[in-house]
Order: sequence, then C-alpha cells, then structure tokens
Amino acid sequence: MQEKKINKTFLILILGLLSAIGPFSIDMYLPGFPAIAKDLHTTVAHISLSLSSFFIGISVGQFIYGPLLDRYGRKKPLYVGLSLYILASIGCALASTADMLIALRLVQALGSCAGMVASRAIIRDIFHADEIAKVFSKLMLVIAVSPLIAPTVGGYLVAVHGWHTVFVVLTIMAAFVFVSFHFALPETMPEDVRSSLRPSTIIKNYTTVFKTPQFYIHAFTGAIAAAGLYAYISGSPYVFIELFKVTEKQYGWIFAGAALGLIAASQVNSLLLRKFTSPQIIRVAIVCQVITGAVLFAGTAEGLLNVRSTIVLIFIFLSCQGFIFPNTSALSIAPFKKNAGSASALMGGIQMSIGAISSMAVSAMSNGTALPMTGMMALCSFTSMSLLFIGSRIINYKARLNDVREEAIENISRF
Repeated sequence: MQEKKINKTFLILILGLLSAIGPFSIDMYLPGFPAIAKDLHTTVAHISLSLSSFFIGISVGQFIYGPLLDRYGRKKPLYVGLSLYILASIGCALASTADMLIALRLVQALGSCAGMVASRAIIRDIFHADEIAKVFSKLMLVIAVSPLIAPTVGGYLVAVHGWHTVFVVLTIMAAFVFVSFHFALPETMPEDVRSSLRPSTIIKNYTTVFKTPQFYIHAFTGAIAAAGLYAYISGSPYVFIELFKVTEKQYGWIFAGAALGLIAASQVNSLLLRKFTSPQIIRVAIVCQVITGAVLFAGTAEGLLNVRSTIVLIFIFLSCQGFIFPNTSALSIAPFKKNAGSASALMGGIQMSIGAISSMAVSAMSNGTALPMTGMMALCSFTSMSLLFIGSRIINYKARLNDVREEAIENISRF
C-alpha cells in the first residue's frame, strides 16, 4: 500500500536532505577553523575539538532516537531533533568562547542525528532487502553533495562575511528541511504502543540486533573504514591550510574535488550491483583502500608527497569509501524489519563513535606534520579489511552450522 503512494525518487531526495544535515554541519565550517581560533583566542587544535564533540553527540544521540523511532513512528522524533538542531545552530553563531562552541556543537549533533537515523529506518520500511544497497548508493549522491558544496560555500562565507555566517546558513537550511519533510514525507511506520521504552526492553532490542553476525561484522567493517574518512575530515584543515599554505577558498575546492571520487564511486556501485554482490564489491574496494592508505602514509613519512600527490591519493581513498559504505550499510540492516529503527541507530552509533575516536586521535597526536592524519587513515583501512576477512569466515561458519541443524531437524522429523 505504502509503496504505491510514495514517489521513491522524491522520497530519496527528501531522505538525502535529512541525512545531509549532519555532513553539512561537519564540512561547512572546516575552512573557518583558523578564523574561529583567531577570533576566540585559541588554537586550531582546540577548535577541532568542536568537531570531536559533534561526533560524540551524533554517536550518543542515535542510540536515543532508535527506540523513539520504533515507538512513536518516524516523524515525531524528527520534529524534536530538527527543532533542537535549529536552536543549537543559533547558539553556535553567537558563541563567544571556544568551550561554548564545543558544547553547543554537541547539542547541535544531538539534533542532527535524528534525520540520519530516521532516513535509514525509512529506507528499510519502504524498500525490499535486495534494493537497499542500490538505494543507499542513490542516497549517497545527495549526501555526498555536502562535501562537494559545503566547504566551498563555507570558505567563501568565512572569507567574506566571517565564520558566524556559516551557522546562520545552517540554521536556515535546517528550517527549510523541517518544512519540506513536514509536508512531503509520509509516515512510513505508525506508532507502536507495544514497543516499550523501558531501559531493559531497549537494551534487549539492541542486544538482539548486535548479536546478529551479519550486522556486527558489516557494521564494524563499514564504521572502521569510515573512521579513515573522519580522520581526513579532522586533519585536513591543518594539513592543507597550515602545512601546504592553501587559502580557505582553495581548501574548499580541494575538499570538493576529493569528494567527487566518493560521489562517482557510489553511482558506479549501483551499476556494479547488477552483476556483482555487495560482499564481492566490498572486498575489492577495501583492498584498494588499504593499498592507497599505505602509500599515503609511507609517502608522508618519507617526505615524498606534495600537495598534488596528496590530493590524488586522498581522492582514490575516498572513492573506495563510495563502494564500501552503501554495501556494508545495506548488509547491516537487511536482516531487520521490526527493529529497523534500533538497527539503524546502532549502526550509526557505532560508526560515529569510532569516527569520534579517530577524529580525537588525530587532534591528540598533532605534531606539526601530516602523519597523524595519514597514519590514522592507513590504520583504519587495514583494520577494516582484517575484520571483514575474519568476519566473513564467521558468517559462513554460522550459515553452515544452521544448515546442519535444519538438516538434523528434518531427519528427526521423518522418524
């Protein structure tokens, strides 16, 4: 019934806008790090903690919204989340100290993650399990526009009007998305009064999701691979603006150019899914990412890379992420229908938690070189690949074990 009433292309656009609020909030103010640090009388490393606090807020917030989406449907929690985001964005624009900005970024993240969790849950509500990976690839086309546009726009806003304007624009954008989803987004999952919000029940639901091998293996594989992306996001303002001496505007274009690889790969992924399975695509992409990460780190350590070669390697690294993210996400939530909200929240929470650790690690290891960023990118890709290859054996073993059990039960039933 619902599928006939919903224009899926338009739905993906709306979900993309909801999902893009978080990435826009991350990417748009990156070119302003030096200006914010100067204005608030602190260092770029201190201001980068506002990025880490944002990741922490998204991580915690997703665990909160998951049960709410399963209990109250998809739209009501979205109203709460976007309202909180708008208020926090106004506060960020008025922040007078670095610590105030860091705290308000945490609150801003708690609001923004509502759209991220809900969009994934709605995809599971509407689309068949076999379609999810393709839908995530299309969704990434909308989401990936943020790193293409946001830093460029942010660079110009900071250069011409000051960094406060970035948060004014984010406030306006969130208000537009609020109105759009209110009138255009249908309720895909009605309230479920049977769904309890008792802590014991919530923990039980999360435990059920987490204990599923297909979920935890692919969720962690995708999350750790994505942590390499967050290491780049956290470290790139310092690497390009401070070390390579590019301007805020040039940094915006560099960031946008690197993001093109992510966008292109996510769309090629949709085509590849016609002939190959998600696990096959992930394996090839993750090996390529490991090789690229190793070359990037080794080249940095030996002083062999300049700004151009660094950009090329980062472009390839992010392109690999365009294949890894949609497929690991699809495989993670595919087994769930009833607990789609909880599965989406847990997957997102894992991703952002590991992303926050990666981001903070890059800031903590800051030593005046690009090694913290490139080292973390290489480490994340290698760890992700190792987990995937080991985890695939676990999934195959569990599948064979289930087949043996079913065969044994079948044989017993004959007697």
